[in-house]
Amino acid sequence: MSLLTASLILLLSWCLFEHYAHSEVPPGVCQPLKVRFFHIVLLLLFGTDYIFWKLGITKWLTIVNRAFDGIRPKDDPSLSINDEFFDGVFVRIYQPKEPSAVPRRGIMFFHGGSGIFGSVDAYERLCRYIARESDSVLFSVGYRLAPESPYPSQFYECHDATVHLMRNSENYGVDPARIILCGDSLGGTVATYLCQELKSRTDLPKVRAQVLINPFLQALDCSLPSYQQNRLFPLPTRKDWLRFAAYYIGQSLSVTEMAIAGNLIPEDVQMKYKKWVSSDNVPQKFRIRNRQPALRAASKDNLFNLINEVLDRRLSPLLADDSFLKELPEAFILTCEYDLLRDDGLLYKKRLEENGVPVSWHHLEDGFHAVLLLLNHWLLTFPTAKTGTDSVVNYIKGL
Repeated sequence: MSLLTASLILLLSWCLFEHYAHSEVPPGVCQPLKVRFFHIVLLLLFGTDYIFWKLGITKWLTIVNRAFDGIRPKDDPSLSINDEFFDGVFVRIYQPKEPSAVPRRGIMFFHGGSGIFGSVDAYERLCRYIARESDSVLFSVGYRLAPESPYPSQFYECHDATVHLMRNSENYGVDPARIILCGDSLGGTVATYLCQELKSRTDLPKVRAQVLINPFLQALDCSLPSYQQNRLFPLPTRKDWLRFAAYYIGQSLSVTEMAIAGNLIPEDVQMKYKKWVSSDNVPQKFRIRNRQPALRAASKDNLFNLINEVLDRRLSPLLADDSFLKELPEAFILTCEYDLLRDDGLLYKKRLEENGVPVSWHHLEDGFHAVLLLLNHWLLTFPTAKTGTDSVVNYIKGL
């Protein structure tokens, strides 16, 4: 047996062990067998990437990112697709070719990927679908990733690209009164923060709406019901997600274990925000799967000082004071049952409504994190991806 064959067998064995020993795929998720297959494929990707990185052949996540980018689909006859730079930020523009009698809606789209992977190419199919089906001009922002471009540069780049569009919307056939900020996962964080940040700007058009797809909205409490219920769901597990988050903000991976144990944020800080971030605020129907209350460990060595930045409005817009939420643009929030971040969306929905902001909400009972990203990806697509994407499109068409 050659060394290469033996290495491949070992890698596959590790992937199978990791999947079956350290993850759970509940029967209620859409196509559970396909979810298992997809997770094993991801483990193979991350395992191969790790080996190549350790051997000094590639940078970490290079292989993962190239795999996520995939093969670009063939040209869409109904869309004109062009790449530009908005104040130095890469943006891909999807514009319907059919002439319009009036300026179209403009959608600023921010992709997900925890700030360390993901790209415009990875979201190509989703962005094409939204632009085509909603008859809107969509601008997909290719912000640079960490660690080469450290946090919070991604927020600055998305801000600059958005302001550029607001000031030059007529050049793209976009109605300045119908500019929508839309994001998936971390992109949803960016969209939420920018809506809060731009609402008081008198020199710019007002954002028409915010579309938040499985958004990450708080770094205070990773023991909410959805974080417990889905802690072993493999796309991603809670530990994996916390590792990605720690890497993104430049923190030691030891923060991951502290966050899981509940001793990362001092109790007095947790109590300060309990009125907004608490299991008690999550609707009862979403607490049914919660097996046991989260245990709180005592805080150590004032660790809050080490991660103070993650409670800033950039990464935790859910914790913003009411003054930042009042008079925000109307919102559409999409959540998935088998998503760690489900309760972030539910809690932000509650806070927006309490501050008089109209909210439309769509929940995918069989969905999981980033499922919309897999839209039209051949064997890896899921029916619930189209259901969720169509809910986004239908909302946008009503604006």
